[in-house]
Amino acid sequence: MDCLLGIDVGSSSVKASLLDAATGACVGSAFYPKTEQVIESPQPGFAEQDPQCWYDTAKESIRDAMSEAGLKPEDVKAIGIAYQMHGLVCVDKDQKVLRPSIIWCDSRAVPYGNAALEAIGAEKCLSHLMNAPGNFTAAKLAWVKENEPEVFAKIDKIMLPGDWLAMKLTGEACTTASGLSEGMLWDFQQETAAAFLMEHWGFDERLLSKCVPTFGSQGSLTEEAATELGLAAGTPVSYRGGDQPNNALSLNVLKPGEIAATAGTSGVVYGVTDKKQYDPQSRVNTFAHVNHTPGDPRLGVLLCINGTGILNAWTKRLLGDISYKEMDALAESVPIGSDGVTILPFGNGAERVLSNANVGAQIAGLDFNRHGRAQICRAVQEGIVFSFMYGMEVMEETGIEIKTIRAGFANMFMSSVFCETLAGVSGATIELYETDGSLGAARGAGVGAGIYGSCEEAFRTLEKKKTVRPGAGNYADAYTMWKRHLQQVLKEEK
Repeated sequence: MDCLLGIDVGSSSVKASLLDAATGACVGSAFYPKTEQVIESPQPGFAEQDPQCWYDTAKESIRDAMSEAGLKPEDVKAIGIAYQMHGLVCVDKDQKVLRPSIIWCDSRAVPYGNAALEAIGAEKCLSHLMNAPGNFTAAKLAWVKENEPEVFAKIDKIMLPGDWLAMKLTGEACTTASGLSEGMLWDFQQETAAAFLMEHWGFDERLLSKCVPTFGSQGSLTEEAATELGLAAGTPVSYRGGDQPNNALSLNVLKPGEIAATAGTSGVVYGVTDKKQYDPQSRVNTFAHVNHTPGDPRLGVLLCINGTGILNAWTKRLLGDISYKEMDALAESVPIGSDGVTILPFGNGAERVLSNANVGAQIAGLDFNRHGRAQICRAVQEGIVFSFMYGMEVMEETGIEIKTIRAGFANMFMSSVFCETLAGVSGATIELYETDGSLGAARGAGVGAGIYGSCEEAFRTLEKKKTVRPGAGNYADAYTMWKRHLQQVLKEEK
């Protein structure tokens, strides 16, 4: 059996999945650790992880997945990597890690990004980077340069988490245009590394690894790594992608107008366009998609809502004696609009879509004599959907047209109320698939290694689980009420 290995490096765990290249079936899958991976926070707003923990948990995951599938090392024909975006890993000339990785949810670099935006100018940054420099990888390196000069002086290469894991597997340091763009290190006008931002911060371009195609040879498994992982030396690493572009790939979202969504702890809507447009307020972010090329541009416009599934989980814990299935049933028993209860789900930090306002989660319209668990359960799901809709209106301003939304059949998308509300308020058809990031990385590896002749061939076996079409119901009025409440809160915040 010819199989493809996908490794998904998250901040909570690392998952490995094995895909039968011929049938598209997942034949083995595992993740480690079984409890959430440790995120160190030595100061408020800091978030760091030791990259070695990603490799160690990848080893465990791969060995268990191989055992479940009953495969021999030589059965794995190619490896793909998905990874947490925006992190910074610094290595010396011997490829040794110099300090813990500053990961995606670390906020220490915000002032550095803001200062660069002011010094360089918003028009220059937005037209070339498609974003403000913000709290991304480049700004994190600026923090290291100023606060840890002894570390900065030893840096040979800077890397994203996926770049580092690929280097650990192959011994070769390389990156991609998609990866550079997510770190604010790609100039979309020049279609090369963003020299003007590097110059502003005094970074030598030699700090960047060579840029290779997202799909294609990115090195081969070393003897040492092969022995540790239980795989065959020489196996090609032939794909890598950041978690959200890769999630879109896993759903076969590759063409302009196609949309991918997730709704786990946080929620993401990711739309593909061929237009180099941006939001002047940077409420949504634009990156090079996994299939972007200078001659055939493919950009991913990313909306992130921090407080989505975490609100649903918090509500479940608060209620104490109820399952998610029971919460969904209660929500279904209440009409659209939750009998006048509205909930803002923004209780997981500052929200970029709200121009970094931190308004907190809020409940409005609560009547102690009329409302109970059922109204709260529905208002939670509606509040999450309406926050998506609010952000999708911003996405539409950048040229994204939302007609169909694809998602994995998981988390909030397992709720009929959630799906029906999203379809109803957006007018989009919701398509749910049996896939995840590690399986998407496996299919990407097959394309990069030439096992599949194209992405179309790679996704021919992708299984659709469910379709939800816009139905009857006055979702527009419920959304208008919710949006009016949000606008009032934002006005008071100012």
